[in-house]
Amino acid sequence: MADFKRVAKASDIPPGRVRVVAVAGKRLAVCNVDGTFYAVDDVCTHDGGPLGEGALRDGRIECPRHGALFDVRSGGALTLPAVVGIRTYPVEVVGDDVRVSLDG
Repeated sequence: MADFKRVAKASDIPPGRVRVVAVAGKRLAVCNVDGTFYAVDDVCTHDGGPLGEGALRDGRIECPRHGALFDVRSGGALTLPAVVGIRTYPVEVVGDDVRVSLDG
């Protein structure tokens, strides 16, 4: 059974926005895509850029360093210079609490 940790209030992450959180020493980018939340590693696989500082559009997050795009739903790398995807994590919303599991 997955161990979910509260990371934010849903009301604090409006649609189209990203919030960087720490869970058990890991930095995650929690993304709100049209009211559905996704959590991914806050690290670009191309050069370690901070994905949480990038733009989120249509379910894709852009690395602010070199423009690599990743799908926050699947973690897939969508454009160069990234060729390796990012890790995704299970998310649940309970009331106004966004909760993430690192077990996924």
